[in-house]
Amino acid sequence: MVSGEAGNLRDALVAGIGRRNFLRAATAIGATGTAATALPANAAPSPAGPVRMSREILQPGTGPVDGEHYLRSLPEEVRWGYVPALGSEPVLRMRSGETVTVDTVSHEGILEDQGRDPVGYFARHGVPRERVLDDAVLIARDYDRTARDFDADGPHVITGPIHVDGAEPGDVLKVDMLSMRPRVPYGVISSRHGKGALPSLPDDGVPAGIDRAEIMPPVGTDGRDTGDPTRYGNVSVFAPIEGDRGVLPAGSGRVRFPLDPFMGTMGVAFAEAAELDDPALNSVPPTLGGGNIDINRLVVGSSLFLPVFAEGALFYAGDAHMAMGGGEVALTAMEGSLRATFRLTVCKPGSGDAPSVAFRYPFGETSDAWIPVGLSDPDGAQHGQGGDLDVAMRRAVVNALDFLEHDRGMDRAVAYAYLSAAADFELSQVVDKTVGVHGMIRKDHFDVG
Repeated sequence: MVSGEAGNLRDALVAGIGRRNFLRAATAIGATGTAATALPANAAPSPAGPVRMSREILQPGTGPVDGEHYLRSLPEEVRWGYVPALGSEPVLRMRSGETVTVDTVSHEGILEDQGRDPVGYFARHGVPRERVLDDAVLIARDYDRTARDFDADGPHVITGPIHVDGAEPGDVLKVDMLSMRPRVPYGVISSRHGKGALPSLPDDGVPAGIDRAEIMPPVGTDGRDTGDPTRYGNVSVFAPIEGDRGVLPAGSGRVRFPLDPFMGTMGVAFAEAAELDDPALNSVPPTLGGGNIDINRLVVGSSLFLPVFAEGALFYAGDAHMAMGGGEVALTAMEGSLRATFRLTVCKPGSGDAPSVAFRYPFGETSDAWIPVGLSDPDGAQHGQGGDLDVAMRRAVVNALDFLEHDRGMDRAVAYAYLSAAADFELSQVVDKTVGVHGMIRKDHFDVG
């Protein structure tokens, strides 16, 4: 746990930030002393471009806020390891078409296997206290909405839910990515025993296609039988940011890779549950309501369409990523807290404002492509767990066919041929129990009309 140094942190933040709906039509004073103007409600998403690093650490209530509403991530605004259920009490209400900036908090650096002490954890990597986020410190120290169980709970800090006026079951919520500002100049990439693309299986089993020596992390370092997460032998690699790139050691040199920030988790309430920590709400597996879908194409300038299952949609976000390769093979991406701004818009059936597939399944879009999604088990943790990539691939292809037939007017057999000849199907992630595949259907292949 963190030291008493942070004892008055909550009161200071609440006094400085104000009540839950403070900055509903916000501007905020940045490091230069100038105000960051809120985006108008009808502003278009910006095209993806270079990562915009602030000159300051984006502590709660400081620095630029791009949205009309501002949502912090203090303990009462978040659920640690679980997503909101149908009927959950919202922490913010907004109108359809308005914009909201969410201060997301990464779970990496605050988890139990890292000591649940972000100040101490990041100090070991040369990060001084003033460059550690205050809300991360508060969550690690004060979160008590559920009793944390590292072995059973999801890792993610989920902020929300947000009620969007007018959203009803049967609608679609369109989520436009307007800005993704790194709150800190560093991230963490973790690999944990029994997880990732090369896991040890229950009862010490070995996955098909590899041998015991190829499991990662190596089985000889597995300390899960101790019951103490700090002794599990999990591996977390600290990755500083230099300019617009993440940096890792590579033998006698370094590897520098581009950042492309996006939210790994964006969703709407999907499951019914009486308790906050009901297994059906676990934050790890994605569902038909979205959640932890981990599609690295959903960067600034893109949109995600989510079928609505609850009045108000009850949108939530978390699991912020600085960068992620397709598949997310080690278990996590380069995790790091983002100040993310979204436009949330309700799309009604028959309006033509959302792809037809999106009324029953998550669907993405960029300026260049349509993105049909396939999940291996879209009910998430409710009825067991299926992690079959073949199932996810088939569903992505079916959803692509439905889109091309019903939205683009293609004969289904011709659409099937087109997908085989010209579309790309990519691994979203292979590590979230429910695995994912998404297609990339290029818009420039299609004549206008």
